[in-house]
Amino acid sequence: MTSMDDFRTAVAAWTAGGTGDTARDLAARLPVRTVVLLEGLSDVAAVEALAARRGRDLAAEGVCVLSMNGATNAARHARLLGPPGLDLRLTGLCDDAERAHYARGLAAAGADPDAFFVCVADLEDELIRALGVGRVEELVRAEGEGRALRTFLNQPAQRDRGPLPRMRRFLGTTAGRKIRYGRVLTDALDPARAPAPLDGLLASL
Repeated sequence: MTSMDDFRTAVAAWTAGGTGDTARDLAARLPVRTVVLLEGLSDVAAVEALAARRGRDLAAEGVCVLSMNGATNAARHARLLGPPGLDLRLTGLCDDAERAHYARGLAAAGADPDAFFVCVADLEDELIRALGVGRVEELVRAEGEGRALRTFLNQPAQRDRGPLPRMRRFLGTTAGRKIRYGRVLTDALDPARAPAPLDGLLASL
């Protein structure tokens, strides 16, 4: 059975230099109407987790939540998936430092350059502030990483950082941890009190 994962795989092959025939065929058959451009897999995990908490099946709604493996790939994805290519509606979520990549990429493709949502620093920052550092520490311990967190916090380089920056840094220190906690932290949110960028993105879909 054809799935949104198949479409994501086809898009990845296309952006890597393949033809767009498979992606075009799958977009029509599924059908896909909107693509959410995200910087990485941790963002995908958070968006999909909050959608599920709110009883939504984005794939069934024709929404593809897509990791671009970095904001610098926004222009290429917008060109292939937006008006010059598949002519799908584009939106997204990005870190504040990367907003220019999104705005330029969407504008160059003839898409709305303001059709994306911006996190104050990054999505992890938004989630930690929404939950509170204490609650995030509880979740880290519940995931069996209390010892790793204590070891990290005792490092000399971390002593002059505030609690929130330290926690952000911890989430990014091990491969795969940001992806894992993208879902863990989002699942712990009150669905009605999600960070504004995430809430705005889902409301727009």
